[in-house]
Amino acid sequence: MVDTEIDWEAYMQQASQYLNGERDYTMIKGGTGPLVYPAVHVAIYSLLYKVTEEGKNILLAQAAFTWLYLAILMLVMGCYRKTKLTVAFIHQAPPYLFPLLVLSKRLHSIFLLRLFNDCFAVGFLFVAIYAYQHRIFTVGSVAYSLGVGTKMSLLLAGPAIGIILLQALPLRRALSSAFLITQVQFVVATPFLPVNARGYLSRAFEFSRQFLYKWTVNWRFVDEKIFLSREFAMGLVTANLCLLSLFFATRWLKPSGQSVQGFVSALWNPPSPPIQQQTSLRVNPSYVMTTILGAMGIGLLCARSLHYQFYAYIAWATPFLLWKAKLHPIAIYAVWAAQEWAWNVYPSTKASSMVVVGCLFIQVLGVWWGTGNEFPNEHHPIDMRSHIQEHAD
Repeated sequence: MVDTEIDWEAYMQQASQYLNGERDYTMIKGGTGPLVYPAVHVAIYSLLYKVTEEGKNILLAQAAFTWLYLAILMLVMGCYRKTKLTVAFIHQAPPYLFPLLVLSKRLHSIFLLRLFNDCFAVGFLFVAIYAYQHRIFTVGSVAYSLGVGTKMSLLLAGPAIGIILLQALPLRRALSSAFLITQVQFVVATPFLPVNARGYLSRAFEFSRQFLYKWTVNWRFVDEKIFLSREFAMGLVTANLCLLSLFFATRWLKPSGQSVQGFVSALWNPPSPPIQQQTSLRVNPSYVMTTILGAMGIGLLCARSLHYQFYAYIAWATPFLLWKAKLHPIAIYAVWAAQEWAWNVYPSTKASSMVVVGCLFIQVLGVWWGTGNEFPNEHHPIDMRSHIQEHAD
């Protein structure tokens, strides 16, 4: 069971301290260092601590993660099947994508051997996607917030979710959903905030963390001195913001059919209810999944350092994003295979890290290119009968 002893033992040590009454986040530590994950992580692994005999019954923990993997896999497949467009195209994610969802050796390791908290975080992410696809916005917002409360990596999807809510809902309801996301964070942090609120926020959402070059999977081909420099970090942040701005201005506002200026103006002077309804209906399941996974892809491409467990956010997104990029099936399988190879190289090398970044770049650039004509009739009325029939299907 040595292969499981990466973070599991530290998780159990942290859970033990919490269950023994420690509520100051800055005082909770494990073998790998201080606790740096939000409160939902603590709740999940405290439950696992109790169920697995204080973390000693690793076989039972692995069984639990096996069922978790299968449950999320079914959910992911459900999200893929829901991606029939409702305006411009009438097709779903094709069956040839589905084998790629189950073949990843690295993903199996993350779930069944390593028992990382990313497994729960990505599960909450796909619950949120599935709920938003079915227009159950309250459930989607709660699920997303629980995911952020497990690991703050899901903040990368925040801009996309904001754009989805603002186009799918009237402004007041959109703001209520956003406020709900914040409320959930305060609720789950209730055990810690009265004791040391600043300590909780600084540890659970630490944006100034120093990354170690030896663990990076994505930027190994960059010289260590450059990797550790502030200029490199700021360059990645700038690239992230530029890509988000590009997608926002040219892709994510397509359901509304407005420019950035028009979209901002519409927030203060909302259009008529019929226009709002038409915009809302264009926020279809395919758009929801493309936008959220696209935002995650942008964030991961521009991340300062990716560790192996971050592949949990990539493995199930890659087939879909490559398909949305309109690549030939052979090209989809080729990029997937190259990416899978790169993430299974340990320790990472210059060649493997270049492939990691290259595959993410292909996905981000490809999904931008491939979705350029996805809403060719955004200024035209939607056939309501057709929309209702498609949702019935």
